[in-house]
Amino acid sequence: MAVILGLVFIAGIIFTGLFNIGLSSTNEMEFCTSCHSMQVNLEEYKESAHYLNTSGVRATCSDCHVPKEFGPKIVAKVVAVKDVFHEIIGTIDTREKFEAHRWDMASRVWAKMKATDSRECRSCHNFDQMDLSSQSRIARKRHSKAVDEGLTCIDCHKGIAHMEPDEPEEPSEDRG
Repeated sequence: MAVILGLVFIAGIIFTGLFNIGLSSTNEMEFCTSCHSMQVNLEEYKESAHYLNTSGVRATCSDCHVPKEFGPKIVAKVVAVKDVFHEIIGTIDTREKFEAHRWDMASRVWAKMKATDSRECRSCHNFDQMDLSSQSRIARKRHSKAVDEGLTCIDCHKGIAHMEPDEPEEPSEDRG
């Protein structure tokens, strides 16, 4: 019995280690951008302040799209499987197809960020830690207003790391 418990314990340690390696490796930018469809996002990201800035701090894909806490992280990983699925079946495997679905994909990300009070943004940006006096007059005014109105980062910063898509036009009714 002690041998079986010992083997289960060792198997648990091995499983936990491999699981953590898997979680960690799927948070790497190289993994995130390995799909053809993510090359569009990568190009846009490389033009953003999250990639290249005066402070030298770089936010990667997982910093913005994967929660730090274990439970929400696992949920995000499971939900992300749909992106891999759609890459494999060809839903978003070309720039044209990606662009055709961009509004819907972006809207889902924005809704998630809104629902979590921009949790991932706040890993680096927090109203309580901002030195508003060192910001431009307009940024200071907008951030103060955001605090007063209970806004979250994504309410104002939708196009911060990727191109903000145009909202599709409402289909017009045929009035013939």
